[in-house]
Amino acid sequence: MGIHRHRRRVSSSRRSRVTIQEIQEEIKMENIVVQTEELTKAYGDFTAVNKLNMEVEQGEIFGFLGPNGAGKTTTVLMLMGLSVPTAGTAKVGGYDIIDQSRQVRSVASILPEYSSLYGDLTAFQNLDYIGQLNDMPKEERENRIHEVLETVGMFDWLDSKYESFSRGMKQRIGIAATMMKNPKVVFLDEPTLGLDPVGTREIRELILRLKREQGLTIVMTSHILSEVQLTCDRIGIINRGKLVLKETMENLNHVMVGKEDRRVDFKLTETPQGLVRDIEAIEGVKDVKQDNGHLYVYAPEEADVKVSRAIVDHGSTILLMKPREYTLEEIFMKYYTKED
Repeated sequence: MGIHRHRRRVSSSRRSRVTIQEIQEEIKMENIVVQTEELTKAYGDFTAVNKLNMEVEQGEIFGFLGPNGAGKTTTVLMLMGLSVPTAGTAKVGGYDIIDQSRQVRSVASILPEYSSLYGDLTAFQNLDYIGQLNDMPKEERENRIHEVLETVGMFDWLDSKYESFSRGMKQRIGIAATMMKNPKVVFLDEPTLGLDPVGTREIRELILRLKREQGLTIVMTSHILSEVQLTCDRIGIINRGKLVLKETMENLNHVMVGKEDRRVDFKLTETPQGLVRDIEAIEGVKDVKQDNGHLYVYAPEEADVKVSRAIVDHGSTILLMKPREYTLEEIFMKYYTKED
């Protein structure tokens, strides 16, 4: 009897573990705001988006990158329920983009690359019109307009005409417009394009603040890769309609840079004669370059200890040892060229 009771307890424990795993998976799925499954869009023989699979998590800033014609805008239009996919599907805010496109547009907003606001209307009038399009009652509209203008730092210009604003101010009003219906996710298409350095920094800080203070999920397309690197939590690179990379910013160097390309900067007190030759002889070392007290060693991580030992054995001291960190632009170009 005791054995049978023990078996029953083990079986119950196993059931509990399975239940916990299912709960964890369910929680993970609840945190996904955008999810595509084999999403495809074709125009005749041309496939603009090809079986795209990606996920965007709650409260993150996701950088969606690719050259012109890669499929970024087509993807965003489908995710907004404004274009019907040829095959596959997606969910935004839990709603199916095909069967529930109206609900999708109730939880998602878009800031297009080129403004659709009216130049001869004031900031207030433009936002009031957007509120009316979303069936917001008058009092709710006015309260929300004041809130979003405060958020983007444009409250003092609520009665100024949109056409009088600088490019950066127009972008801030555009972001305010996307916030009118209190969305779960916002798609920003080239939000810093054409801005001067001050305007670029202001928009970047605004985007980061929206994430930090409001928990907003943001999908951002941009050609300015330095801004993506400063702003985004994760990126996806799309090439010819296919997602060829999806990774966190922290892991990009590990994922993208092959071992043969890894470079470590050693700053030394001196470079004794014969040191470079001995380092080049170490297994795995591809190349060694010298420049003004620095040795640039191209080698996998496993060679670091032997390289360091060789430096010490030659009587030099290591003042700095730092693997090279590649910029997002370098990684993008390297990977995109490889995919081509």
